[in-house]
Amino acid sequence: MDSPAVSSIHFHNAHVLPEPDLFMHTPGGNRIPAHATILASASPVLENVIASNRVVKIHGVPDGAVTAFVAFLYSSRCTEEDMDKYGIHLLALSHVYSVPQLKQRCIKGLAQRLSTENVVDVLQLSRLCDAPDLYLKCVKLLRNRFKAVKETEGWKFLESHDPWLELDVLRLMGELEKRKRRVRKWREEERLYVQLSEAMECLEHICTEGCTEVGPYEVEVGRQKTPCSKFATCQGLQVLIRHLGTCNRKLKGGCLRCKRMWQLFRLHSSICLCQNSCKVPLCRPNSNS
Repeated sequence: MDSPAVSSIHFHNAHVLPEPDLFMHTPGGNRIPAHATILASASPVLENVIASNRVVKIHGVPDGAVTAFVAFLYSSRCTEEDMDKYGIHLLALSHVYSVPQLKQRCIKGLAQRLSTENVVDVLQLSRLCDAPDLYLKCVKLLRNRFKAVKETEGWKFLESHDPWLELDVLRLMGELEKRKRRVRKWREEERLYVQLSEAMECLEHICTEGCTEVGPYEVEVGRQKTPCSKFATCQGLQVLIRHLGTCNRKLKGGCLRCKRMWQLFRLHSSICLCQNSCKVPLCRPNSNS
């Protein structure tokens, strides 16, 4: 039986297309009339098949997926409805018949439709269809929702029938988690570096120009002074410096705030490039004068 869906496509283009010269046979026994030149131009695999046979049999997918596949070969379009219903099947067909434009459309569409229920099926197909980007997205979803996914029938089937893929997925999940921890550590180190860099700038500013509460002897400071651009950091340093000058526990080495301030002084001393002109306490040029 001829497919009515594709017949309508031919009817729409009847004024420019000749009569169909071959048939696509679906698993359900339907026949879809088509044009050899159009199929050959869209798929090198179909071009080779058509060269020796005017009947193309497609197996293993629903009839509707075959209809959507042929419609794409004619129009280079795939509706959202077809992607919802046949996305997985269309990815398989696009890979088998080497239709890269449809394959990219399916990869994008399936990635947007990934869920706990379908991720294992998409994962297996993405590996078979050489779609590494989609495969990685599946692994990321598995990592984020693994407790839910491992309760699905898809994951239980994978455990029983494809242990090598299961091991590969678990390995990738572990590598992604390690990478995530490395990125988190790197961002934390970067944040700490920025904070310390700003603290060094503010310490030099306080000891050279003075801020609202603390400054060198020759500089008048007070609340009326306009706060600097990094006042939040400067304010914290001023509190620590004022505490350092009045704390009695520092003599016994038991005050954490005093230790923090001494550490900042030592850090500044280790990176200061001034030559006998730095006013920050404990700076090496100062200590040698």
